[in-house]
Amino acid sequence: MRILLSNDDGYFSPGIAILAETLSEFGTVTVVAPERDRSGASNSLTLDRPLSVRRSANGFLFINGTPTDCVHVAVTGLLDHLPDMVVSGINLGANMGDDTIYSGTVAAATEGFLLGIPSLAISLAGKEGVNFATAARVARDLVDRCRNSPPVAPMLLNVNVPDVPQSGLMGTQVTRLGKRHKAEAVVRTTTPRGDTVYWIGAAGAAAEAGPGTDFHAIAANCVSITPLQIDLTHLNQMSKIEKWLAN
Repeated sequence: MRILLSNDDGYFSPGIAILAETLSEFGTVTVVAPERDRSGASNSLTLDRPLSVRRSANGFLFINGTPTDCVHVAVTGLLDHLPDMVVSGINLGANMGDDTIYSGTVAAATEGFLLGIPSLAISLAGKEGVNFATAARVARDLVDRCRNSPPVAPMLLNVNVPDVPQSGLMGTQVTRLGKRHKAEAVVRTTTPRGDTVYWIGAAGAAAEAGPGTDFHAIAANCVSITPLQIDLTHLNQMSKIEKWLAN
């Protein structure tokens, strides 16, 4: 089995290191990750300059671009063989609800999915980053399941794992994305030169976090697995827009 790993925290992150070690039992694992933290990069591609690929001391490849760049370059030219699976993570922090729109972790997996490869994004839903081993075990089990029972079509899974020991997990739930309140206001401050600058505010609290959502699963210490799709077409509005344009 050939597995391509990427992330948005950078090639030096502890999450990708433990993931590479854990998944190596399945075959060839290749890491192609950003050279620095690119959290929040979403699905951006670098089109205004060339990209360079370098190898770190531990053998990981890193690119001076986005998570999407990493998977795109790897699959469309860097690797000799098409990966059997793309795994992105382990991200430090949850990627739930509206976060998935901005997430570089999800974006790396999405690029694999768009290129026809079964992909999963895995995140450790906590701020401390204590139990990466738990998330690595969840990823291992999912990859093993894909190996033994290959999906009939490429799938894109967004996986969030509570930051608890393995023994603290209360099961697995297939969920839908919840929703957040709007983000907190930007933080306005002044530089030593007297220039006004703005920091993006923190994500809002969960607004829709009832049963069936990813927020609800994590609150119950369950692994949340959300199948994602890429079609953004609002099908229910098509006829309404046609009538609106006809007026």
